[in-house]
Amino acid sequence: MKNFINYRAFSLACVALAVMSSCSSSDDTEEVIPINSSPYVTKVLDYSPAVGQFINMLPKYESGDTREKMIQKAQAAVSGAKGSGVSLGGFGGYIVMGFDHTIANVEGLRDFRVLGNAFWASSNPNASAAERGGSSEPGVIMVAYDRNKNGQPDADEWYEIAGSEHQNPKTIKNYEITYTKPDPNKAATSDPLATWATDIEYIYWSDNQGNSGYKTKNSFHTQSYYPEWNTADQISFKGTLLPNNAADESGNGNYWVQYSFAYGYADNVPNKDDESAIDIAWAVDQAGNRVNLPGVDFIKIYTGTNQESGAVGEISTEVFGIEDLHLLKQSIPTRN
Repeated sequence: MKNFINYRAFSLACVALAVMSSCSSSDDTEEVIPINSSPYVTKVLDYSPAVGQFINMLPKYESGDTREKMIQKAQAAVSGAKGSGVSLGGFGGYIVMGFDHTIANVEGLRDFRVLGNAFWASSNPNASAAERGGSSEPGVIMVAYDRNKNGQPDADEWYEIAGSEHQNPKTIKNYEITYTKPDPNKAATSDPLATWATDIEYIYWSDNQGNSGYKTKNSFHTQSYYPEWNTADQISFKGTLLPNNAADESGNGNYWVQYSFAYGYADNVPNKDDESAIDIAWAVDQAGNRVNLPGVDFIKIYTGTNQESGAVGEISTEVFGIEDLHLLKQSIPTRN
């Protein structure tokens, strides 16, 4: 977690006509786009963060807030051109967003941009580092086309955007993690070598790979890191676990660098970087096969890693919104 900074069957003619309609899909349907469609998120269908140092803060939890209320707050935080942002917490924490139209899948171009708060490091003690790095907290992106037009992303409509790490042997599919609600009466465990930490055994977690550990609480954020509107003693998340991307380049815990992946993830690179833009054609099914979607109506983003970065905290994806690049008339070529 970085310190929070608010920061294919289509022709190219479809872009010019995007305000009127999208192009026909492989099932011969036609998506009519209202003239006054917004290029930004217009609704949040679900917000279920994992644990993290900005949970209950972004958006702000107030006593008595329900799940429905927090979804409303998340919607206010990611809608429009300049969202205030939400934090998804550790691995698996997610948000599901929708639009007032179908974002078209245009051949040869990237279709939407996920807005985060990633940034590049001004320096790096490791002069030989090859990757671009700084504060990168990659989130896995799922997309859904509302084929049955029921206004909801059904379970069989979700597909994963296959980013650069999809075939990485260190990537774990069907990863599952469970977080246990912390006992407020438990005595904190300190570490004299980690003066920034107030409890190094704060929130217990275990996964389906036989691993377990604790999420640390730091002195910079004193509120509960467990979503307070969730009354369950445990919360679980399942998805694709990306490889660890953070490294202590100082060798003594004083300078962590979170390296970006090449492409295909949220909050992975700064918003002005072309690699923050996504091509719907990268979507794959559970078997890893490419799917030919005419467009997408819903986008789900969840934190893709399970790693801590010393005093910087847990790696957790932040989302500020999504842009329909075609309605904004931004032409970004896809990767070859």
